[in-house]
Amino acid sequence: MIPIVMATLVAVVIGGIQFIGVGWFTNAVGTIAGGCTELRPITVAADPSIAPALTLVAAEFDEAEGNCTTTEIRAQDSADTSALFASGVAGDLDAWVPDSSAWIDRAATVAASLGRAAPEFEIGENIASTPVVLATSAGRVSDFTATPVSWATLLTGTVNTLVPNPESSAASLAGLAQLKTVASPTDPRQFAGAMIAMGKSIPASAEAAFELAAAATVPTVVMTTEREVAAYNETSPASPMVALYPSEGTVELTYPFVEVLGGTQASAPATPETSGADAAVASELTAAGAPSTLLAALATAASGSADVLAGEGFRDAEGGGGLTMAGVVEKATPAEPTADPAVQIEILRAWSVLTLRSRLLVVIDVSGSMLDPASNGLRRIDVFQLAAGEALSKFSGEAELGVWVFSQNRVGTQDWEALSPIAPLSDPAHVQQINGVVASLPDRAYGYTGLYDTILAAVKNVKEEYDPSKINSVLLITDGYNEDDNGIDLKTLLSSLKAIEDPNKPVPVILIGFGPDTDLVSMTEIAQSTGGAAYSAAVPEDLGKVLVDALTQRSCRPNCS
Repeated sequence: MIPIVMATLVAVVIGGIQFIGVGWFTNAVGTIAGGCTELRPITVAADPSIAPALTLVAAEFDEAEGNCTTTEIRAQDSADTSALFASGVAGDLDAWVPDSSAWIDRAATVAASLGRAAPEFEIGENIASTPVVLATSAGRVSDFTATPVSWATLLTGTVNTLVPNPESSAASLAGLAQLKTVASPTDPRQFAGAMIAMGKSIPASAEAAFELAAAATVPTVVMTTEREVAAYNETSPASPMVALYPSEGTVELTYPFVEVLGGTQASAPATPETSGADAAVASELTAAGAPSTLLAALATAASGSADVLAGEGFRDAEGGGGLTMAGVVEKATPAEPTADPAVQIEILRAWSVLTLRSRLLVVIDVSGSMLDPASNGLRRIDVFQLAAGEALSKFSGEAELGVWVFSQNRVGTQDWEALSPIAPLSDPAHVQQINGVVASLPDRAYGYTGLYDTILAAVKNVKEEYDPSKINSVLLITDGYNEDDNGIDLKTLLSSLKAIEDPNKPVPVILIGFGPDTDLVSMTEIAQSTGGAAYSAAVPEDLGKVLVDALTQRSCRPNCS
């Protein structure tokens, strides 16, 4: 490692390309000159968003007198670099410039989960920043002129929100953390429900999200950064995006210069032959290798890099500086630091659970009691129909869903009837078929409740074409208890479920009891035997809340508190 050279490089990056040293050489691969005995390589991994600017800085740095370096700026997604550090295979990196310090903590967390020591870094000052914004296409800006866009708006679901994958997007993760700060502190379902809705479609990148927003027919925003908007407009002037700044304020991504401890460089730099005053300068540089001096150099020179980085759409390290680029405001918008990395990691875990793609068999009770009045004056079956549309809207097109109904002796002595196979919701014909089934439910209601035989048959059905890439489960909604004296009893059901249990092919059963007559005790016993859960929807309004609970608790069952 060459602490001196690293310190000087950082000073160049954030100090407006200031050069310190003696001697000179023509370029990174040219003839060595100025008395340099050798060229020392420096490898910096930089997030692709900032890599072009750093490449320009590094090229001039290598040509400066006395630096004796050949610097490679390696454009590499921050998520990938973080994973490489966590796995201990980051290679020959001497420094790293991620688009958020959250990736540094993520590397340590993943390393711990792998049983590895956390990577060692010296975290310097930030060299650039960019605020998180909500972007919309220029053609739909009028959708947001009457009422300023806000984080709270996103919670209501009145605006379609595209969230580039938070697994790889620091902007999305920071935005979700900010969204949580305005969500209800007493009702966790509000934030969870918003994430479920946003997770219906997950663009792979900001650019992909911008293209979807441009084609949208309803008010749509993209969770992104000011810099992403400016960069996109530079390359796509025919379909520009416009940055909207949330009325409650926002947060900013900052780009820290991170020195990799134990990198490939030697402990001392290659220096030209010096004497007199030049020797004094070289001695001063050697003293600059200490971490405290490195941080001091970063802090002193930070404001000087604004012109270099502003050309790529960045604000300076303090969040200030002007921009003259399409789609963003010229004057910097005040922005707060992002949420603590630990908070962001916890949100990422929740997102991962909530957006797991489902392969779900929905089994609906159509016994005669479903025609009884509910507490709001509607029939129980009517209440379910109203809730079904909302429930269906929570699933993405990547989910697969099928529908059975059950009562007693529906097909000969069989208590269940398959009305729609498990198939992708991305197929409009399949969605139309499901909607037709839901519309026909009142006409199908009769008889008693054959609960136990139906549950066993449903679990077996889902296991037959198990998809390991999805959460395979059964969701059963009933207003009663088992009334089939000719079918299996509870003890037989539990032993049968145990007999077909396969830890490599789990099929949790989620039971929702609707109304006052459900046997919640037996339902809980059945659900827990499969790793599922039982819920009670005492009033019609509870059905939507119960579905959110069922999705948010997929990672903690059967021990959710």
